[in-house]
Amino acid sequence: MNFFTELFSSVFDRRYRKARSNEEDNRTVKAMCQDLLTRHGEVSGGALARNILDRYDQMSSDEKRELFEFMTHGLEVVTDEVITALTEYQKQPSKQTYKAFASACEPKRQELIRRFNQVPGATPKLVKMREDLLKATKEDASLGILDVDFNHLFTSWFNRGFLVLRPINWDSPASILEKIIAYEAVHAIDSWDDLRQRLKPSDRRCYGFFHPSMADDPLIFVEVALTKGTASSIQSLLTTDREIIEADEADTAVFYSISNCQPGLAGISFGNFLIKQVAANLARDLDNLNTFVTLSPIPGLAKWANSAGVGSLGKGKDQALAAYYLLNAKRPDGKPLDPVTRFHLGNGAMIQAVHADADISKNGLKQSNGAMVNYLYDLSQVSKNHEQFVTEQKVVASDAVHALSASIATRKKGE
Repeated sequence: MNFFTELFSSVFDRRYRKARSNEEDNRTVKAMCQDLLTRHGEVSGGALARNILDRYDQMSSDEKRELFEFMTHGLEVVTDEVITALTEYQKQPSKQTYKAFASACEPKRQELIRRFNQVPGATPKLVKMREDLLKATKEDASLGILDVDFNHLFTSWFNRGFLVLRPINWDSPASILEKIIAYEAVHAIDSWDDLRQRLKPSDRRCYGFFHPSMADDPLIFVEVALTKGTASSIQSLLTTDREIIEADEADTAVFYSISNCQPGLAGISFGNFLIKQVAANLARDLDNLNTFVTLSPIPGLAKWANSAGVGSLGKGKDQALAAYYLLNAKRPDGKPLDPVTRFHLGNGAMIQAVHADADISKNGLKQSNGAMVNYLYDLSQVSKNHEQFVTEQKVVASDAVHALSASIATRKKGE
């Protein structure tokens, strides 16, 4: 029955759209949006929503900004209605008064976005719309109000319960492999041969989170190397001259690249679920694995060192500077200055080791003088570490990292 219902709806929708297309084309998008909010028919509303989204695809940047301004300021909450509804709820709390209060608190633009999303295939279009909005917000901060609503809806639509973890390998569809090349944000993939080296060997794994509404477009993916011992440089992991081992020979899983794929989903956290889920799956499938670590960049190290007047300690010695930075450089709110550190410690990892000359690429030298860090995911400790970081802002690190940091602290006291 569902098949025939969808078929009938699709045919009726096409006929309805054709009959109304001339009328819709003569109206402004603002008028069409206002009309959409008053439509109660599912088919007619869906056809109108699709026309608006199709029109949006053809808009210039200025036209998109005008639409965002209308959604922000023209579909705002009515504060007097909120106050009145709250007063009634306070006088007599009930299902009815609470419903009225909740309804008054919700701006019409949230319902507009929901109605857009009723169109098949609309979700990726709305993700792209938010990407455009985030760019526009940099020029007009008032549009951030609209982004709060997008963020609120996306947090529900893309919560962990809807995400599907899928392995990505050399046999995956070419459309997905092309996106892995395009989306890789940490260590660029230069060619199909380069991609094959990361996906096909027996000691390599890749996993991504997908959403049912964007089944062929990953939201985030992680690349994993299965190794003997903990890797101390990205060069050793990515070189074509390395010795390939069988998966059951490895004792360590190294998460060496995590890439968010959708700019329009910025601020919607997936990585904290991804790493722990992949680690749990690998531990289940490969009994020989006993260590789960990252090999992560330190993107803010060089900038911090230059601003602090520290600079580089010289070739091969930057791991001490990196250790001091990771443990002591803080934001005003007391959390680590480094965004990657905040991410992994927030997941329950600990800082296990830092390495000099671990990324000698142009970008690696620019952002951290080549230093990289291992974050250890001890599955028996991640919950405890997470709670300590969230409640006490405690940075959990190994004795070796504390010792390296202490050497810098001693040097600074002597200056």
